[in-house]
Amino acid sequence: MIDFKLLNKIEETIIKNSLLNLTCTGGGKVSGSNGIILKMENITKTFPGVVALDNVSIELYKGEVLGILGENGAGKSTLIKILAGNYIKDSGSIYVDGQKFEIKNPSEAMASGIRVIYQELNTLNNLTVAENIFIGEQLIKGPFRIVDWRAMNSRAAEILDSLNVVLDPNSIIGDLTISEKQIVEIAKAISREAKILVMDEPTAALSEEETQSLFKIINTLKSQGVSIIYISHRLKEIFEITDRVVVLRDGKKVKSLKTEGTDANELVTLMVGRDIKEMYPKREVPIGDTVMEVKNLSADGFSGISFTLRKGEILGIFGLLGSGRTSLVKALFGANRIKGGEITINKKIVNMKSPRTARDEKIGLVPLDRKVEGLALRMGVKENITLANIEDLGKGFLIKRQLENKKAGKWIKEIGIKTPNVDQEVNSLSGGNQQKVVLAKWLESGSKIIILNEPTRGIDVGAKIEIYKLMQDLCEKGSAVIMISSELPEILSIADRILVMSKGRLTAQYTGKEATEEKLLQSACI
Repeated sequence: MIDFKLLNKIEETIIKNSLLNLTCTGGGKVSGSNGIILKMENITKTFPGVVALDNVSIELYKGEVLGILGENGAGKSTLIKILAGNYIKDSGSIYVDGQKFEIKNPSEAMASGIRVIYQELNTLNNLTVAENIFIGEQLIKGPFRIVDWRAMNSRAAEILDSLNVVLDPNSIIGDLTISEKQIVEIAKAISREAKILVMDEPTAALSEEETQSLFKIINTLKSQGVSIIYISHRLKEIFEITDRVVVLRDGKKVKSLKTEGTDANELVTLMVGRDIKEMYPKREVPIGDTVMEVKNLSADGFSGISFTLRKGEILGIFGLLGSGRTSLVKALFGANRIKGGEITINKKIVNMKSPRTARDEKIGLVPLDRKVEGLALRMGVKENITLANIEDLGKGFLIKRQLENKKAGKWIKEIGIKTPNVDQEVNSLSGGNQQKVVLAKWLESGSKIIILNEPTRGIDVGAKIEIYKLMQDLCEKGSAVIMISSELPEILSIADRILVMSKGRLTAQYTGKEATEEKLLQSACI
């Protein structure tokens, strides 16, 4: 566990490495009086049949945190990949510190002072922390140019210490948590004298405490002149950490505006291109009889959990990282071996020994990591939708393809999956549509109890609203929903009742009307 302290010592390291903030790589040109460190001018990028970016221009100022917002498919990733040298633009210009750069590969991007930390971290799990920090730029010594391990570990320790991080440079990356790996990526950027640091969904896997610690690091870097591009679907973070926001939609720049001069409604409207009156639409759905009862349930990661779930109800579960939420829902789905207690479904005690048992009891799970646990990415939409109920279509090569197409087509239409056809590879769909495919799989298998673990993580605002509406549609049709969420506004607005977990135990229960952010956080820290 990282011991984040006040970041008052980071200044020393940044000063040592910040001469680059005063000079332009290769040209020795001092930044203009307007303070613009990066200008991307009329950037256009097309792929076969798709205009990913259409004459997009952005400016980034020295010491600024610039948020880039947009739905999936808006062009955010393409813009960043062009800046990072992973894509080559079709047309347009890129200026760093007033000097024009033709960035054709990642090495040229790094030479111009640009560093990108992607959501899927680019760490090498078999190497040490120090080796990751200096990968490709190892410190060497002597006429035979051998790696100076002592100097490299010492320098890595200095950088980590400047971030007030207690982390051994000799630790193997594969043994670290996601948040610790992210800190290593930041340390790598600092060691290579970053002028411009791009963060793509940096808090997706972080707890609230770790997120706040990351924000302290960002603010300190900003105060020392490092410019940051911050990409996130979480509007709360955008308002907390950014100075200015650029909104993209359908490959075009819609607007650039100061963060303090806007609000969530305006940003959502700009992103989706239509007025959205409610970010968290909530309908009153009649609550019926109990469909699930959990008594004194225990397994790896939690113990002594008891609660009920009723027909038509959205039951929220909130907790910080390590609270046991995911272990609990895996046990409810038969994927985590139960050590004690009992689960009753529709007044019948069930031995939940495997996910097949859960499926037979009409329980479906939309997991935390849909790409790893929920989807066969290289298969088509139709195969993914019918996967959990494949025996209904025949066996082996005798699969009834026409029936499979019909079943998949039904759910594509009913829950609004945006796909060119039923055979489209799931890997090519947006995050929101992938989430819908996972949900369709369980609806096709007849699930009446739907467990959603972080249902809107990594999907855009428009898709989030669609997911909220789908959850309530299911409840209106007689299903019950368990929603695990780390987003306080989401769980407070959508759930009818909220359970709070801390350290593997249930610490509080609130009705939707009783719950507040303060109460949930206090209960989560017990």
